[in-house]
Amino acid sequence: MADSEKKYALITGASKGIGKAIAIALAKRAFNLLIVARSENELSLLRTEIINKYGVRVEMLAIDLGETDAPTEVADWISTKGYQLNALINNAGYGIWGNFADQKLSEQMNMCRLNMDVVTEFCHLLLPNLLKAEQAYILNVSSTAAYQAVPTLAIYSATKAYILSLTRALRFELKDTSISVSCLCPGPVDTGFAERAGLDPFSKMAQKFNMQPDEVAEIAIKGLLKKKSEIIPGLTNLISVIGVRFLPKALIEKMAAGIYKT
Repeated sequence: MADSEKKYALITGASKGIGKAIAIALAKRAFNLLIVARSENELSLLRTEIINKYGVRVEMLAIDLGETDAPTEVADWISTKGYQLNALINNAGYGIWGNFADQKLSEQMNMCRLNMDVVTEFCHLLLPNLLKAEQAYILNVSSTAAYQAVPTLAIYSATKAYILSLTRALRFELKDTSISVSCLCPGPVDTGFAERAGLDPFSKMAQKFNMQPDEVAEIAIKGLLKKKSEIIPGLTNLISVIGVRFLPKALIEKMAAGIYKT
């Protein structure tokens, strides 16, 4: 097997939304893929589609990453199969909308598990593999919600702030290695996120600002390959992030609360 056939990009949450779009964007650039998500059927359909269209190697693993030992199981699968990684895309995650006190603690902690712990574990478990590549990349998917506290999305925005901070720190620590670390911070994307989070009132308004997953994915991968630190798709999102840096936090939180109010 040629060296190029041994190298793979791992994408978590690859069965739909941004993860699926990133998988396709990487396949267009001749990356072989390891796609991971809960739905075996959706992964299988995506695998067939990508192989038929782009002719790259695609391997899949259906697993619930929220389970305690899931990242270790994925890392063991990669090691056992002898896959050499040249990219890690930590995309899996979700949000819960509503006042903190009104949401079940177990559900919020499950969200913390997937949004933060799993990303942290994958970065740590797979670093030795990534360091073997001549050039490797890590892309952690955060959100524009990472840049401010968001009432009614309190835990979600906090988890995404963690991802942004972790990514920047890892980027600095790994700056003299073969690994480039980037953070993707999209705003509203047409992925069904709002509906899953329970954001029915907001989901209708968000449609006016939604970007499409394939558009976000192309911006993400171009930024990743250019070794950008933070990738913020869309001019409106970029302006909002810049504005947050200069406006008083209390004002930003009041504005966010008005948008996401229950």
